[in-house]
Amino acid sequence: MQPTERYTHGHHPSVVAAHASRTAANSAAYLIPHLRPGVVLLDVGCGPGSITLDLADLVAPATVVGVDNVPAVLAEATAAAERRGTSNVTFVEASAYALPQADASVDVVHAHQVLQHLADPAAALAEMRRVLRPGGIVAVRDADYGTMVHTPHDPRLDRWRDLYHEVARRNGGEADAGRHLHGWLRHAGFVDVVATSSTWTYADPEACRSWGELWAVRITAGAFADHAVDAGLATRDDLDELAAAWRTWATHPDAYFCFVHGEAIGRRP
Repeated sequence: MQPTERYTHGHHPSVVAAHASRTAANSAAYLIPHLRPGVVLLDVGCGPGSITLDLADLVAPATVVGVDNVPAVLAEATAAAERRGTSNVTFVEASAYALPQADASVDVVHAHQVLQHLADPAAALAEMRRVLRPGGIVAVRDADYGTMVHTPHDPRLDRWRDLYHEVARRNGGEADAGRHLHGWLRHAGFVDVVATSSTWTYADPEACRSWGELWAVRITAGAFADHAVDAGLATRDDLDELAAAWRTWATHPDAYFCFVHGEAIGRRP
């Protein structure tokens, strides 16, 4: 039986657009040195496929498969591949707990910002291990919301971070997954686990405006808003106030926001 969880961010257009801006360079740089032409790769939780397409270029002519459990974003990923002319990638609807690949059929499994949203990351990692060939690697990267810092200080943004943790827990996830990846891989039976980290920083005016507006929309119009209100964790007025805090921060000349992503690579023995 698959665990029950809800995706905290949902698939509001603002969320999908933000995900589509991700690239292998800005979101999977730790994995790139392990790739070469001919590597068979599976991208779990591929979303709109922007990272998947970059990875496909790096391992061509091998075929890359991207899996997600939301047909609408898979359609966007397929359309992006067609626009780009990437022919060595396919997108398939599937759960991280029940991957369509055969046992020991994949060289690399990649999952970006996936484990933090799963109620049972250990089960998902076991499934990733199943499809990997002996000697194959899993590469996972997740944010750590507990590391998020900002200036100028605004207690409303501290409240936003606390609220995010509360909603994520209610949805079955772990908002601070980045710090747990090393241990999760070890306990899932992977060996030679190497943990690293990288940061996303927003400091120039354009980046701050974009990041602030993204969160202002997410917490008022996206799935996060519905989850927070349905759980009794916030009212719509509360969320409007938090959105106002994001927009105030985003236009301040001293605005700065930074957080850590945990990364880990492990090998199947």
